[in-house]
Amino acid sequence: MALFNLGKKTDEKRETKAKEVTKMKKTAVKTEARKLSTVEVKPELAQKKEVKAQTRNKKDIKVAPLVLRHPHVTEKATVLAGVNQYVFNVFKTANKSEVKKSVEEVYGVKVEEVRIINIPAKKRRLGKSNGWKGGYKKAIVKIQKDQTIELMPR
Repeated sequence: MALFNLGKKTDEKRETKAKEVTKMKKTAVKTEARKLSTVEVKPELAQKKEVKAQTRNKKDIKVAPLVLRHPHVTEKATVLAGVNQYVFNVFKTANKSEVKKSVEEVYGVKVEEVRIINIPAKKRRLGKSNGWKGGYKKAIVKIQKDQTIELMPR
């Protein structure tokens, strides 16, 4: 039985050494961080950083290219356009609030309501070969009564 206990003592020693090493590393990192924090930043660099921070507002970021793909032009969509509801194909990751922001940004209209539909992928067959018709996400956007969107430019 004494042979089996030999390994335990060395394992305990290794664990204590590993703990000591990690403590030493943590204290070394803390002291280096303190040294770095005392370094003075040049005023020119500080001004540049402030300007970058000011220009990176959430309002400046364009949402539309990441959300809207294209208008969904079908017979049903043209009927809905008569009732101020427009249909768009959107990216799979888009949600209602992003769709609303992007439509308001691109077309300059006030959006009242957004409904989203996930169209699943469907199996298709051509001769002997089987395949899939890709699924997509569709958004139906309702805008104010007095506003319109021109989907097809004249």
